[in-house]
Amino acid sequence: VSALLAFAVFGGAASAQDPSTGFFDAASKQWVSYKLTTEAAGAIARSKYKRSVVRYRTGEEPGTIIVDTDERRLYYVLDNGKAVRYGIGVGREGFTWSGTEKITRKAKWPGWTPPPEMIRREAKKGRKLPAYVPGGPKNPLGARALYLGGTDYRIHGTNEDWSIGHAVSSGCIRMLNEDVEDLYERVGVGAKVVVL
Repeated sequence: VSALLAFAVFGGAASAQDPSTGFFDAASKQWVSYKLTTEAAGAIARSKYKRSVVRYRTGEEPGTIIVDTDERRLYYVLDNGKAVRYGIGVGREGFTWSGTEKITRKAKWPGWTPPPEMIRREAKKGRKLPAYVPGGPKNPLGARALYLGGTDYRIHGTNEDWSIGHAVSSGCIRMLNEDVEDLYERVGVGAKVVVL
C-alpha cells in the first residue's frame, strides 16, 4: 500500500477481490479491505489536481477565469495561449449552474453565514448549522473568497481538501487554500468569470 494513500486498513477478508476496495496481503494470503481516510483522500486530490501552467486555447482575454465544471478544473487565462490550471470542487446534482459573472468582491479569511435555505435543508437531515462561522482554518470558505456578481456563489478555499475533484458543493467553486490564495493575487474586482 502506497504511503501517499495512507489507508486505514481493516483486517479480514474483503467481500470482493477488487483493488478499489481492498488489496491482497501476501503474508496472510488474504484479501484485506480498506477505507480511505479523509487525510489520504486530501493527499490524493492534492497530487491529482496540482496547479500547473498549461497550453489553453480560448477566445477569452487574458485575466479571465474559466470554470470547467465537467472537467473539475478552473483556468486563469494567460497570454500566449496558456493558462494556470487548478483543480476544483463543484456543485452537486441539483446545485449546478453556468453563465458569466464578474468578481464583485474579494475577501481574505472570510466569515460564513449559511443562507436560510441551506439551514432548513440541513435541518431536515438532522444537521444543525451555525448561524455564523468566523474566518479561520475551520471555516468552510477557507483562506480566500471571490464573490461572483450578485449571486450567493463564490470561488473559495476549503477546509475539506478531499472535496477537490468532486461535485459536493451547493453551487460554489471550491479550491485548495494555496490555490485560491494564488488566484486571489492574480485577479482583481471586475475580472470576468465564465462557468461552463
